[in-house]
Amino acid sequence: MLLLEKFPELALFEIADRLTINFKTASEHIRRLAIAGLVWKRSEGSAVRHVLSPAGKVILKFLRTLE
Repeated sequence: MLLLEKFPELALFEIADRLTINFKTASEHIRRLAIAGLVWKRSEGSAVRHVLSPAGKVILKFLRTLE
């Protein structure tokens, strides 16, 4: 989620590359975040872009208070 806060509108392959994780792993994590309503998906041609939802931003803000 921190990655999407810093770099909104990333495609799944960009997320996997930046985190140096397997594409399928990134896909599963993003899928779960989307189901939870923390990430929104937007189609752009053949790519799907991902951005934090307002709820995702609130969760990140809350998590920072725990540090």
